Amino acid sequence: MTRTVEGGREAASLVGGDAEVRRAVGWVLRGHVVVGSLEEAEALVGEHPDLVAVTVDGDVLGAHFAHGGSAGVPSLIEVQAAVDEAAAELERLDARCRELARVEEAARERRSASAARVEEAAERRRAGEQARAGVAQQLGRLAGQAKGAAGEAERSARAAASAQEALERARIEVEECAERLAAVEELPVAEEPDTSARDRLAADGANARQTEMEARLQLRTHEERVKGLAGRADALDRGARAEREARARAERRRQRLRHEAAVGRAVADGARQLLAHLEVSLGRADRERSRAEAAKGLRERELAEARGHGRELKGELDKLTDSVHRGEVLGAEKRLRIEQLETRALEELGVEPAALVAEYGPDQPVPPSPAAEGEELPQDPEHPRNRPGPFVRERQEKRLKAAERAYQQLGKVNPLALEEFAALEERHRFLGEQLDDLRKTRADLLQVVKEVDRRVEQVFTEAYRDTAREFEGVFARLFPGGEGRLVLTDPDDMLATGVDVEARPPGKKVKRLSLLSGGERSLTAVALLVSIFKARPSPFYVMDEVEAALDDTNLQRLIRIMVELQESSQLIVITHQKRTMEVADALYGVSMQGDGVSKVISQRLR
Repeated sequence: MTRTVEGGREAASLVGGDAEVRRAVGWVLRGHVVVGSLEEAEALVGEHPDLVAVTVDGDVLGAHFAHGGSAGVPSLIEVQAAVDEAAAELERLDARCRELARVEEAARERRSASAARVEEAAERRRAGEQARAGVAQQLGRLAGQAKGAAGEAERSARAAASAQEALERARIEVEECAERLAAVEELPVAEEPDTSARDRLAADGANARQTEMEARLQLRTHEERVKGLAGRADALDRGARAEREARARAERRRQRLRHEAAVGRAVADGARQLLAHLEVSLGRADRERSRAEAAKGLRERELAEARGHGRELKGELDKLTDSVHRGEVLGAEKRLRIEQLETRALEELGVEPAALVAEYGPDQPVPPSPAAEGEELPQDPEHPRNRPGPFVRERQEKRLKAAERAYQQLGKVNPLALEEFAALEERHRFLGEQLDDLRKTRADLLQVVKEVDRRVEQVFTEAYRDTAREFEGVFARLFPGGEGRLVLTDPDDMLATGVDVEARPPGKKVKRLSLLSGGERSLTAVALLVSIFKARPSPFYVMDEVEAALDDTNLQRLIRIMVELQESSQLIVITHQKRTMEVADALYGVSMQGDGVSKVISQRLR
């Protein structure tokens, strides 16, 4: 029997079957209600938090949880299963690609090893052919040497035979001579023998001995040559045997190299066949890898879409969960605020919450607000501005915020404000007196500065005029026919002005000191000094070689001026000029003795 709940139907009532099945299903689906849409589910859960609402699209909504679902869209579990299946397929394809890559790498290594062995066999074959050619060449050379040795041995044997025959002939002749000599000695001496016959016989005997000696020497020589040729023949024989053995070894090595070359060609053929198979396998593996990569890309796109959909669903779930949590937190805060207000009303006002709501609740009229700053209230008590009005929440919230802002503008109460004001007033009065003293002192200092400037200007003006007057006279005396004067750079400002010296020696039109010679510049400087000395006399003056750059004529003029200065002041002059020393009253000098010690000497002239 179908039971209807407000806003939906119980899920257990939609399942048919025998009594035990319905009872089990009812126990499993207790508290689950089927509704038409998600809005109805929210309304139902809002009214009955202990129920779980299930929409026809598969959405499940409870008081503290929510699960999304759709009849036309795969569920999250199906999406996750598809993602897992795609990931497993991708791993299998990756493993297959890695395996094919290893097979390809191993085939390449075997191909490289086979090529290396073929190259090594070819190299060994070339080395064997080169060795065989060398052995054949050496055998030909040794065969030629053996033929030459055999001919030499034959010639030596013939020479030895001829030498042996000569030796036998010489022996026979010696024996005949000996027999003849013995026969002659046995004959009785009847008369003096003939010396010529004896001499002839002696000569024959000597010739025979000489011949015997030469034959023996020749025989010994031929024997030695025969022995040498025999040893050389043995050596050649041994060399020939060694060459034959080497040729045999070379032939065996050549056979082995031929065999190895045949094996290498067979290996190369096998490697080429294997390489062809590997290339076919690699092509097949590349195609499989391409298909695997395409499948991988498809799975990755599907996975990305599934993950995006999952993230969207997760975002919606998070939003719903956050809204539920915010609602719960807001409700808890409101309840806590109400409890705090009730407690504050009891503690501060001593009024029960029910009485406070009865007297000041939203059903009670609100008294008029006081006049704002600059506002004038109407005089008529019956004016709507002066009468209580109904409770409007938005208007009262604005009044509350305005009152809170005014209260904050008042700030905190400072109980020490009067003492601080008195201290600041006393500080202000003290600083004012100090400022007045500073202003008065500044005025006095400015007056003193004005007096000093006036006095400095007066003194400088008098000194300048006197010095300029004296400079014209002194310059005319040092430069007869010349003209010199002092000129102010800024006559309107005597405190900041400078002084220029204009000097025109006789016969010249220039007035700049930089265009004068060294002696003229030195004499002009001396004229300026003497002018200052005369304008403002001093008890004594010290001069250090002021006449060093002057000639005799100018020196005589300077000496006359020094003599004039002697009348009123004392002059101390450091000089090397004898004419300057002649006008002095006393001379002081420093002399070094033989022991290297300086000594001051003096001489008074007047």
